[in-house]
Amino acid sequence: MTALDDKINERFPGLVVRKDLVKAVKGNAIVPSYVLEFLLGQYCATNDESSIQSGIETVKEILRKHYVHRNEAGLIRSNIREKGRWKVIDKISVDLNTDKDAYEATFANLGIKKVIIESDTVKAHPKLLVSGVWCIADVEYEHSEDKNVEPWILGSIKPIQLSKFDYEAFLGARAGFTTDEWIDLLFQTVGFDPEMFGRRSKLLQLMRLVPFVERNYNLVELGPKGTGKSHIFSEFSPHGILISGGEVTVPKLFVNNSSGKIGLVGYWDVVAFDEFAGRQKRVDKALVDIMKNYMANKTFSRGVETLGAEASMVFVGNTKHNVPYMLKHTDLFEELPEKYYDSAFIDRLHTYVPGWEIDVIRGEMFASGYGFVVDYLAEILRHMRNDDYSNRYQALFTLSSDISTRDRDGVNKTFSGMMKLLFPADNATEAEVEEILHLAVEGRKRVKDQLLRIDSTYPETDFSFTARDGRKVVVKTLEETEYPQYYHKRAPAHDELVPEGVKERADAPVPQVFQKPAEMEVVRVGPREGHKVFSENQKGVTFAELFWPWLEGATNIVITDPYIRMFHQVRNLMEFIEMIAVRKAPEDEVTVRLVTCLDEVYPDKQQANLFAVESACTAAGVKFSWEFDGTNTIHARHVVSDTGWKISLDRGLDIFQKFEMNDAFSLANRVQSYRQVKAFEITYMRSGSITPST
Repeated sequence: MTALDDKINERFPGLVVRKDLVKAVKGNAIVPSYVLEFLLGQYCATNDESSIQSGIETVKEILRKHYVHRNEAGLIRSNIREKGRWKVIDKISVDLNTDKDAYEATFANLGIKKVIIESDTVKAHPKLLVSGVWCIADVEYEHSEDKNVEPWILGSIKPIQLSKFDYEAFLGARAGFTTDEWIDLLFQTVGFDPEMFGRRSKLLQLMRLVPFVERNYNLVELGPKGTGKSHIFSEFSPHGILISGGEVTVPKLFVNNSSGKIGLVGYWDVVAFDEFAGRQKRVDKALVDIMKNYMANKTFSRGVETLGAEASMVFVGNTKHNVPYMLKHTDLFEELPEKYYDSAFIDRLHTYVPGWEIDVIRGEMFASGYGFVVDYLAEILRHMRNDDYSNRYQALFTLSSDISTRDRDGVNKTFSGMMKLLFPADNATEAEVEEILHLAVEGRKRVKDQLLRIDSTYPETDFSFTARDGRKVVVKTLEETEYPQYYHKRAPAHDELVPEGVKERADAPVPQVFQKPAEMEVVRVGPREGHKVFSENQKGVTFAELFWPWLEGATNIVITDPYIRMFHQVRNLMEFIEMIAVRKAPEDEVTVRLVTCLDEVYPDKQQANLFAVESACTAAGVKFSWEFDGTNTIHARHVVSDTGWKISLDRGLDIFQKFEMNDAFSLANRVQSYRQVKAFEITYMRSGSITPST
């Protein structure tokens, strides 16, 4: 157990569970994670290993005896008949039988229908009427000679969800965590190991929770396959529903005019569309029109009557192409179904989560530490939907007057949701408020920038905000920083001629006019003094571009870095030397000396790895040596060469985020430019008379 796990158990006793236990008990039971965690929270909400193991066996036994597998439904029905009564775990839905004026329940896996259920139960749990709810129920069997009387009787029913919680206690416990600890707790609750992700990646994934805490929030996330886009919406909360395939009808989603039955938006906090992308998907235009109105006004029409709802809308799907391809040829919405590829629909999205920044999920990324029983957090988030934190930045920062009302609403709702998640007691520092505001502005800017490529009627917008000291913060998306040569494109104006042979609205967007940014006109010359800042998750960064122009021609190089200790840090050093070996003339020899600190935990491993580097360099004409600083006073990290340059690095050579080192077929393993970097800065200075030996 980590120190964080100890604190989690201390502050939230009985409300947390070890996340790796879900896999241990699930077996072949096809139940959502929140159902399993409900049971684990009953029997395994402790840090005592013996109690955990006993609880696991209890939960397994409950699932074995009471969870209904479809292929064993006949056996369970027989058990109910023979014993008269049996407890089952199943998904139950309810319909109103108007002929009998009674509510009737259907058990999805057990395969029984028309089970009479009390109206008070339905009133207490209205979601039974839409798509069903996982429940623990007592089912009885009583045969009747009357063929019109069903033999199945519902004895008791308990939905798998929290019955009560103490919100004030939640706020009090939150105060005992630092911001980083709290982010890691939420991240472990979602099911991922926080050590495997950078801060920006964590925040981007936590943005998936905003629809649960913010009413009428519209989010889209498009990205590569396997990044866990739909995981939260299918497994995380009993208050959200995931529609597979992305196709749904107007009656199912909004209202059935013939029966008057309200659709999904009336019963669920979050309605998520999985596999939403796909240009050729069949979509009802009437549905799109109603959805646009609902996303903008929170209302929809039923004949002459206008109804309101508070369900947030989420759209997740896969992209076929990488980001530079989309930016060069189309736009970041290119995979939307054709009828959704509409500027009015896109403009109603509050944020765009860049799914391409999130790594494909690997086995080692899943959490083994403690997190909230997801149902507890789901109820907390639902409670906070009543709050509004959208103005909590206004005493510190002012949005640009250029930002329109709709853009401002998108920023405010994203900011409000993230503040509720991270700072429910409204105790964020100015720097933390700025970080969240920057993320909120960036998410809306990503939507608006793509609209500029699709519809020429949208004006350019200055997405910036000003601090109370007068400092102006101009917000850029990460892809804008990475690919400026492709990013700044506009749709042609209506009075511009469309090139012959090009359709104005086909599978691809209208031909686009490229506006070359001013900075692209600068002709690159030799190495010069300066300072560079790189954003977290940025790609395309290599040692060759960072160092070689300033090291070319060097015969003596000194690397000072106190943290060349662990395997991945020594590997970074080896890749630095590889860069020198590949680019220097074959007949040249270069001396590379490392000044570092001895690893007090694993000194033998550290020295063995450095000896291996020394041995490998000999054949390449690189003489590598190292020394340990005995004073333990070095902190600054820099590279100095006899070419007269000093390169200062705040992170040293450790600039890359974790990636799969053991996968020989991973491009990130073999090519640096395919890796995501940590946030870091680098400064180039002429060292004058400074020599490597000093």
